[in-house]
Amino acid sequence: MRIGRCPILTITLLACLTTSHVSAKQPNFLILLADDLGYSDLGCYGSDIATPNLDALASNGLRFTQFYNTARCWPTRTSLLTGYYPQQVGRDALPNVPGGGQGKRPSWAKLLPEYLHDLGYRSYHSGKWHIDRPAIVQGFDRSYTMDDHDRYFNPKNHSLDGKRLEPIPAGTDYYQTTAIASHAIDCLKEHASEHAGIPFFQYVAFTSPHFPLQAPAKDIAKYSGKYKQGWDTTRQARMNRLTSLGLVQTKLSLLEPEIGPPYDFPKQIAELGPGEVNRELAWDSLSTAQRAFQAAKMEVHAAMIDRMDQEIGRIIDQVKSMDAIHDTVILFLSDNGASAEIMIRGDGNDPAAAPGSAESYLCLGPGWSSAANAPFRRHKTWVHEGGISTPLIVHWPAGVAAQGQLCGQVGHVIDIAPTLMELAGGALPNNELAAGQPVPPGMSLASILDAPETLTPRTLWWLHEGNRAIRVGQHKLVAAKNESWQLYDLEMDRAESNDLATQQPETLDQLKALWEKQTSEMERQVTR
Repeated sequence: MRIGRCPILTITLLACLTTSHVSAKQPNFLILLADDLGYSDLGCYGSDIATPNLDALASNGLRFTQFYNTARCWPTRTSLLTGYYPQQVGRDALPNVPGGGQGKRPSWAKLLPEYLHDLGYRSYHSGKWHIDRPAIVQGFDRSYTMDDHDRYFNPKNHSLDGKRLEPIPAGTDYYQTTAIASHAIDCLKEHASEHAGIPFFQYVAFTSPHFPLQAPAKDIAKYSGKYKQGWDTTRQARMNRLTSLGLVQTKLSLLEPEIGPPYDFPKQIAELGPGEVNRELAWDSLSTAQRAFQAAKMEVHAAMIDRMDQEIGRIIDQVKSMDAIHDTVILFLSDNGASAEIMIRGDGNDPAAAPGSAESYLCLGPGWSSAANAPFRRHKTWVHEGGISTPLIVHWPAGVAAQGQLCGQVGHVIDIAPTLMELAGGALPNNELAAGQPVPPGMSLASILDAPETLTPRTLWWLHEGNRAIRVGQHKLVAAKNESWQLYDLEMDRAESNDLATQQPETLDQLKALWEKQTSEMERQVTR
């Protein structure tokens, strides 16, 4: 299995496709978004977790090896549905301009379903939202919105088509991942019954495997004892599979014992008991109690992903039953890498409760997050590869000819909206309006190239909570908050282990100047 060398800058991620994707018929769109899923958390990306439905999509579609997000949940969701960097639309901060999860987009920053509506699409949303203003007033015809991110079994804050629903009582068979998929299936059934012949956009935003680690007991039981060997062994095993699959050509990053959760909650960590570990320590340095506690957490993480894959299988079966699988573009991706966060929210954590049950509140933590993000460094919120590089699977029988192959083209979530718009027969606004709308920074991933083996460099930019980076071609300049810039050659070293800053000072200065120029330009755009 070879990696397709597909152009990157002004053309397309789906350069690995043939001209068969050009069709007079508008395709349907199905976006499947995971939350806090790491690069190697799927079977088809080297995992030990059972994901047969996603693996099947990959074997009949494309897997991208260098696809990026914004390092955090709400900025990625904003970029996904607008085609802009979140800083451009007030949903993340710039050095001199506030923004974030409570930020409000300007009126010109419409969402993808609003544009698709004008092209004849009906749009449906199921799951997490985390974008300003309700989904139902921004182009979605139906929406089941999950605003309770602290409870998988008995959420208290969820709504249907903009109307608040009653809390789910404890002790029912409700499970959030299943409920999100069931709503998506209901929407698709309704679409087939009442709107046959009209293309659909179905956006399914799972909360899994975001903390708290909670899953049905039968799913957890499948992984009993699976991770007692620890994260060191798991990381190496995943690395070996990634290499054999051709997904990476790098060495495994080293654990960083000094790196803990991005936010410090020492009292909560103490409350979790002596089994909790808030650093990337060698597994053999842990106590027997710590190993048992940590292994149990990873069993739940695996179960959450397993259950999500099962629910994705149900959604795909529904699309097949509509005889729509051939003409439906299915995208699977994650909003950021796995999380090193450790905290307690919601109803608290009962230390006597079974790990993964509704009464427990556990987080993956930095040790297992390093395994989930293997072979890369760092975690969610950082803009090292572990925080921003995650899977992208594209399945579309009518348009993807290079089925089962890998594509090494660099892409970003800002590219999804322009891609879908082009495939639907439209385009995002691409001129600076009097109201101050900037040109969308992404590129369509749908173009067909005459020379798909030719790589063309691309520039991508990041900033989140002081963590910053820029990638230009094979070089990446990156710095954690309050730390100095580091320079890496990602073609040789995606593990970011060999800092070239002192060896290539001219390249460092050039990329630093580009990062500062782009940052200043964004500040100019949003403040004029």
